Amino acid sequence: MRFIKRIVVGNDNPQNIRTEAEVQEAMDLVNRCLSGTPRGFILNVEKCFGLYNIGEHQVVLQYAVYHLGFARKPLHLD
Repeated sequence: MRFIKRIVVGNDNPQNIRTEAEVQEAMDLVNRCLSGTPRGFILNVEKCFGLYNIGEHQVVLQYAVYHLGFARKPLHLD
């Protein structure tokens, strides 16, 4: 592997909540990396969650981090 891309899918920061469109955009990028040229390979998937207190509310945030490896850097990631 000569290039590794880290892509976060989900909400990992309680101060900056991502919209559904942003989460879907990240998942589309993962799918494009796995099916495009050069083809990427999943090296690791981190599945995380956090329990946060914001004011009186308790918020659970969960996300997955995909580590994708490539033989060379794809042009669509520039």
